[in-house]
Amino acid sequence: MVGRFIVEHLLEHGYTVVAAGRTPPDPDFFSRPVAFRPLSLEPGADERAAFSGIDAFVHAAFAHVPGRYRGGEGGDPEGFVRRNVAGSLARFAEAKAAGVARAVFLSSRAVYDGIAPGTVLTEDMTVAPTSLYGQIKRDVETGLAFMASDSFLPVSLRATGVHGPAGPGQTHKWAELFAAFARGDVVTPRVATEVHGDDLASVVRLVLTESVNQLAVFGPAPVLNVSDILLDHHDLLAAFSTLTGVTGPMPGRSDASAVNAMDCARLVALGWRPRGRLDLTGMT
Repeated sequence: MVGRFIVEHLLEHGYTVVAAGRTPPDPDFFSRPVAFRPLSLEPGADERAAFSGIDAFVHAAFAHVPGRYRGGEGGDPEGFVRRNVAGSLARFAEAKAAGVARAVFLSSRAVYDGIAPGTVLTEDMTVAPTSLYGQIKRDVETGLAFMASDSFLPVSLRATGVHGPAGPGQTHKWAELFAAFARGDVVTPRVATEVHGDDLASVVRLVLTESVNQLAVFGPAPVLNVSDILLDHHDLLAAFSTLTGVTGPMPGRSDASAVNAMDCARLVALGWRPRGRLDLTGMT
């Protein structure tokens, strides 16, 4: 899902993009034709050829049980770690060896899951993942810090929940929630941080174009929080109802003070300006 936002955003801004993965996307998955190269997360694979002629590597891949991130290991935690940590770091090492100058790793706010509720999350605090998912994101970040050099700049993006319209053949993240509301089901109150997929993609473009000196202020392997709005299910469904005319039982409001907001001052200092509001375009 996130990879599609990144590809579309970079295409829109004049980049030549090569998609890489275990299987090629359907021909109409992107808005225009995009080249494809096979690339796996198996640590023992030799994928050096995939990085020939590439200037920057954006890693948004994740091997997991379908539909699950936290808990995505299913019944194979060893394989989950092997592919997502060792496999990811192997691909970054191959990119570096091939002369790729910049790399972006899609990390997660899950690295902060063990931080006390109500704490504002900053990149320089000690992380506390409570899931294997959060641990593997932390471990790849750590590995990239050791891999950074004068000729290889890796940046990790600790992204919050990502929303936006789905690609062809996919459903957006709130499709089931909206359907449940329309059926009259009782919706559980919830509040969480969110960012639109295109705003996340704009961060990728920013760190690919920002000067090394500007990014180096945050260390040789910069880590950046990516979050925009604090969104309550009550407000989300109210906006959906206003747009569509669909009505249903509204959930109560959640306690926003119990949510760990993400401090994105680093990105703001670099000039990032997300939309700052809920945008349901293409999701109703």
